[in-house]
Order: sequence, then C-alpha cells, then structure tokens
Amino acid sequence: MILNIILYDNPILRKRGKAIDAFDQQLKDLASDMLETMAFYKGVGLAAQQIGKALQFAVVDVSASKIPSSLLIGGKPVPVEEHMPLFLINPTLKYTRSKEISNEGCLSFPGLRIDVPRSKRVEVNTYDLNGKPLKFEAGGFLAIAIQHEYDHLQGKLFIDYLSAEQRKTIKEDLEKIKRGEPILSSKDKE
Repeated sequence: MILNIILYDNPILRKRGKAIDAFDQQLKDLASDMLETMAFYKGVGLAAQQIGKALQFAVVDVSASKIPSSLLIGGKPVPVEEHMPLFLINPTLKYTRSKEISNEGCLSFPGLRIDVPRSKRVEVNTYDLNGKPLKFEAGGFLAIAIQHEYDHLQGKLFIDYLSAEQRKTIKEDLEKIKRGEPILSSKDKE
C-alpha cells in the first residue's frame, strides 16, 4: 500500500523514534508498505517519521542508483545490489572523520536540494526484519542515504546542517513546501 509522505513542518518529523521491540508480521507489513511508497515516490530511503510513525525504522535501497556505493560485511566487500533493500531497525552508526559534501533531496521536502556534509563511510549496527543483528560498513552513496535516514530517526532534518545565512536562502522554498506548492528548480525559473 502506498502511504502518504509527511511534509516539512509536521512535528512528527522532529520526533526521535521509539525502539522497535516486536519483530512480527506488523513490522514486515510496514516494511512492505514503506518500500512500495519509497519506490512510488522515486526515493532511495524512507524513515518511519516520514509516514507519520515515530519509530527507529527506515528502509534504504540504492540498487537503481548510478552513483557508486560500497558495502562491507565481515570486513569483505560484497555486491551492494544483492543486499538491497536494507532495513535499519534500532540502528547505531559510527562515523569516519573524513567528510564530503553531498547534494541531497528529501521526500518530505519535495523539490528542495541542499549540500550536506556527510562522513565518507559509516559502520552500522542494526537488526533485520527477523530481529537478527546485522553489522556492516557502507561507503559512497549508500553511506549518504543511511546517514540521511538515520538523522530522520533521531528527529534531525537535512536542513539542520545549514547555517543561519544558508537557511535564509531557502526560506521561500520552505514556505512553499508548508503550503503544498511546488518548488521550481533554477532551470524552471529561467
């Protein structure tokens, strides 16, 4: 089932998710609905807060992206596409010091893209849909997507990385999102 995406300024987006304690059919159904919703809106990640549930649960699938990603399980590289989609359940992240700037969008901010500093690699401890612990290291686009979704689970939004000055430059776009109006890209404005 395709779910409604919660848009910017809804208070649920600022709520830290509650830990998942039941790995049951209800969680599997939610995972299926979130994957269908994410695919429908052409996203690569979706956090529970974005569909109105403050939970420590997100889905990520970068298999269709042409931007390079890497995945290591047990310290060995594995094909990323064979491990998609990824379910992040009660995840914890360990960041590398090495950062890069990522130009990101967000389904809760349709049409808005901003530059965000992200760790180049992340170590992830999480659980799968059956409650089995899963540990891996992600790099490239996968690392960026995981960090973005993890932030959602903590009630943090990608706009929080902007300085006060940078925030002023997108104020009009944020107001449009609140009103449900489309944001025109710079190409469309010309």
